[in-house]
Amino acid sequence: MTTDTPPPAPALRRSALAEPTENPPGRWVAFLTLASIGLWAGFFGPIQVLLAQQAEAIDADAKKQILAIVLGLGAATSVVCNPVFGAFSDRTTLRVGRRLPWVVGGALGGAAALLVLSVADSVVVMALGWCGVQAALNAMLAAVTATVPDQVPVHSRGKIGGILAIAQTVGVIGGTGIASVTGSIAAGYVVTAVVLLVLTIPYCLDSHDIALAPDERPAPFDWGAFLRSFWVSPRAYPDFAWAWITRFLVNLCNALGLLYLLYYMQDVLGFSQHQAEDRVFLLTAIYGVVVMATAVAFGVWSDRSGKRKVFVIWSGVVMGIATLLLAIAQSWPAAVAAAALMGIGYGIYVSVDFALITQVLPGAEDRGKDLGVINIANALPQVFAPGIAAVILIVVEGLGGITETDGDRFSTGYCVLYLSAFTVAILGSVFVTRIKSVP
Repeated sequence: MTTDTPPPAPALRRSALAEPTENPPGRWVAFLTLASIGLWAGFFGPIQVLLAQQAEAIDADAKKQILAIVLGLGAATSVVCNPVFGAFSDRTTLRVGRRLPWVVGGALGGAAALLVLSVADSVVVMALGWCGVQAALNAMLAAVTATVPDQVPVHSRGKIGGILAIAQTVGVIGGTGIASVTGSIAAGYVVTAVVLLVLTIPYCLDSHDIALAPDERPAPFDWGAFLRSFWVSPRAYPDFAWAWITRFLVNLCNALGLLYLLYYMQDVLGFSQHQAEDRVFLLTAIYGVVVMATAVAFGVWSDRSGKRKVFVIWSGVVMGIATLLLAIAQSWPAAVAAAALMGIGYGIYVSVDFALITQVLPGAEDRGKDLGVINIANALPQVFAPGIAAVILIVVEGLGGITETDGDRFSTGYCVLYLSAFTVAILGSVFVTRIKSVP
């Protein structure tokens, strides 16, 4: 007599809310890296070169004010959109996953908005186009950021943070390079849009995204509860609050240091527009190579040691020294040295601080929203920095101007600007010490 043996039960798929315990495959890391490169190229090609060129083409006499307005409006858009789209991704129950739809939609929307910028011939259209880019790419960024704690165990997040730091750097260099070599503002935007889409495709085809079961979804949607959820109580989650503050300050330092770099090359160091664009690209390349040389190494070191704070503290100090050098020694060799130092500091910071932040999130069910709230600390400096920098440069330059001694030029305005960046970087390092739950 024989009996039929029942077939083995299919393996249960991991819950979308469960902490990952196994490292994701290398293919997934590679595809996420490519998508991140396209994402950051979409952000920084415009920020580093194209928007400044466009502002000057619209009105050369008011270029600083136009750039400040456009960048400020775009950053304000990102402040709202990143956490909101992150929260929507937390609640998405489509079969393809809860993050992938926002990656796809963000890439398509970002490319469309870049095409709008390619034909912008007024401040209004330029601002609308850039706000569209920020809205769409922040939807994509929120999903890409949240997929790391979804898929990567804690003990590997420093390494993955380092790899994504390299992706960000390659994207910055690539975006700046595209903007510098395509020959026109319009072509720069079009090529950037194509690169964004092409590099996102592999991840979209093999995202390993985990679908959120309907019974895992938060309570029925309520706008009041949804809006209140964006307030993460510093009393209840003090480490989350200190992590937010330190990230805000370090990113404010970074924004103050970078937003007017093209004009610094022209107005202080005396380069022509074409020479200034080439110099900005070279500085970005130096910065990028150093970031890539440090990010993964220090991320792995942090994973193995189990320590996060000491790396984040010293990274802020090094970045502050870079801006101090720009303030005091206003020369091309000093700018090269500052780019290298900034690369060292930011390479360490962006890999290890990301791992630190994933360890202070309040809960797995709101990862996208909470990382979106953290990302406000990335975006909010972009709101404040253009206005701060413009006020400093206009007011201080009006009082002191640029002086020349034996052929050397010195700008009081840029000195004050970069001293301000130094101050906020050091404050960021100091406040890291207040985080208690992470060594």
